[in-house]
Amino acid sequence: MGSFHGIQGCLVDLDGTLVRGRQMLPGANAFLESLDGRFVIVSNDAEHTPLELSRALKRLGLTIAPRRIVLAGSTALDEIARRQPRARISMMASKSLMIHARDRGLVPVQERPDIVFLGRDRHFSYERLMLAANAVRGGAELVAANPDLVHPGPDGAVVPETGALLAALLACTGPVPYRIIGKPEPALFEAGLALLGLSRNAVLMVGDNPATDGEGARRLGLRYFELRDGVFPAIAANAPCRVSADMLAFPA
Repeated sequence: MGSFHGIQGCLVDLDGTLVRGRQMLPGANAFLESLDGRFVIVSNDAEHTPLELSRALKRLGLTIAPRRIVLAGSTALDEIARRQPRARISMMASKSLMIHARDRGLVPVQERPDIVFLGRDRHFSYERLMLAANAVRGGAELVAANPDLVHPGPDGAVVPETGALLAALLACTGPVPYRIIGKPEPALFEAGLALLGLSRNAVLMVGDNPATDGEGARRLGLRYFELRDGVFPAIAANAPCRVSADMLAFPA
């Protein structure tokens, strides 16, 4: 049997791990309750704010405070605001992230931006693509919140993600430098660790995507549990471990 010796808290993925589409996955609520508050949600969500997502999850039956939620989109904008206050930013993103950008002192513009920010934009269009591509070709920095091409939807469907929009943009710009904030890059993991206040060797990453959740955990030296067949890790005090050794990945 696998061992969770020394684990005191978890970073937990959202889409495909706790929810799928607009449904909570079986066992998700019980798993979070077993952690007794020792968790932070770390998601490549590039559309919502933590408060907005907390409210949506509550409607699904998951009560998670905004302070326990770290999202790629809002984290990327927070990082831009710290690094370049009052930056002029062209945003291919949701209305809620545009409001978040303004709240952080950034200045959304359509012309002559310092930065082109790419989130999950449900209103992605030919015109928006043209404006963003030409801004990047003109020297604007490109920041993408999430490299995922899709995330799992209901009944085996896929939901297009920010990475698919990034691919379209790069097809227009050609090879240009750009920054990724979402998993597997370290920013979200580091933000989650800071909220937990735990050392890396005391934290388990729980997710369903080895390319983002697993690879990001490996880079930071976190243990990683890949959710399969709806079986969550049992790491509460004195709880029996119900997973086989091949389901528990340890950093090399």
